[in-house]
Amino acid sequence: MSKPVSYKRHRFPPQIIAHAVWLYFRFPLSLRLVEEMLLERGVLVSYETVRRWALKFGPSYARRLRRKTPSPRDIWHLDEVVVTIAGRTHWLWRAVDQDGYVLDEIVQTRRDTKAAKRLLKRLLKKQGCPPRRLITDKPGSYAAARRQILPAVEHRSHKGLNNRAENSHLPLRRRERGMQGFRSPGGLQRFVSVFSAVRNLFVPSRSHRSALATHRHRLDAMAAWKSAACVAT
Repeated sequence: MSKPVSYKRHRFPPQIIAHAVWLYFRFPLSLRLVEEMLLERGVLVSYETVRRWALKFGPSYARRLRRKTPSPRDIWHLDEVVVTIAGRTHWLWRAVDQDGYVLDEIVQTRRDTKAAKRLLKRLLKKQGCPPRRLITDKPGSYAAARRQILPAVEHRSHKGLNNRAENSHLPLRRRERGMQGFRSPGGLQRFVSVFSAVRNLFVPSRSHRSALATHRHRLDAMAAWKSAACVAT
């Protein structure tokens, strides 16, 4: 795990900072709504302070969250989302596994083979092993990149097979609308790196779960979050 989170020179207790950051990334809340929810609990803090906490501590927490163990039996679903930033078109290339767990995301200005290759190289580096199968939509850039990077991996290209990836875009789209868009490619990259890490932690897998199992999963996730934030449970 990464080095402990330092809260030096912050007048608010770590528990409040971690709670504010959790509210912002876990739920579709604006910074002003997080400010209001904290005020209801007797914590007087501005939305700008919440924004600074999210920028500073969000990435630190995300780096300390435990990632899902990669497996050569995994199936990678790849897709890209168009995002307009300051009037320019960008593409957020995303990869999720068979359980909907977000493996990686990268903002790029292109939608071609070079961009697809960059995503696959990042995935191989992060996961440490190739998948059992790749599933994508029809763009030929995926097939070309797969032939160069993962020639031995089975590739299925069909829109109807890639609902797992397309459905995983929906939470991010809701946040994008609530935030009235993103201001810069770097801002989008920073946001999704934390947003997806938090969602991976708190959202149960798509396998059928009982209500009790879901409850236990959420309690375990909250304990993991507090451990990553270095606050007392």
